[in-house]
Amino acid sequence: MARALKPSWQPPFWLLFGAGGMLSALIGAALVFVTGLAGPTGTVLPEGAFGYARVLTFAQHPLGKAFAFAVVALFLWHAAHRLYHTLHDFGVHAGSVAWIACYGSAAAGTVVAAACLLAVGF
Repeated sequence: MARALKPSWQPPFWLLFGAGGMLSALIGAALVFVTGLAGPTGTVLPEGAFGYARVLTFAQHPLGKAFAFAVVALFLWHAAHRLYHTLHDFGVHAGSVAWIACYGSAAAGTVVAAACLLAVGF
């Protein structure tokens, strides 16, 4: 007789972890460079590239909202999954407390990001 598979909550978290890892590998360094160095110093980008009006226009566009939400949410879920399994590797087997702390903070950050992007308007 075949055994029934036990349902698991892990696949959705591994999916978010993988998507966040791929996104951070593809554009993470470029985002740090553009938003942390090139924009504020004005060395590579033109003056005013990160002015309030331009950033607001970007955040109000549906594609800009989708991009910003994907970056923030997937980076958070990637970090939460990595932290949870790193705690386990270090011998911190807090069980549901660590699980709720890691994934709950990612879920809360995702909700906050969505609320902030919706508050900006369209």
